[in-house]
Amino acid sequence: MISLASAAFGVVAALAWNSAITALVRQIFGSGAQVISLFIYAIIITIIAVIVMVNLGKVAERTAETKA
Repeated sequence: MISLASAAFGVVAALAWNSAITALVRQIFGSGAQVISLFIYAIIITIIAVIVMVNLGKVAERTAETKA
């Protein structure tokens, strides 16, 4: 149940940050390159998310090994 609640709060936080980061990207790259700047933003966020998830997986694996 805690995992579900944590995931829900994570989604809410991500949506809140999405608008702010999108506005920042548009300000940096200008309004003329909206589609390209949003794709760049999406790629960067995806790369960061993958790196974080891989590291969390490694930590969970180490934690499981020490408990066993």
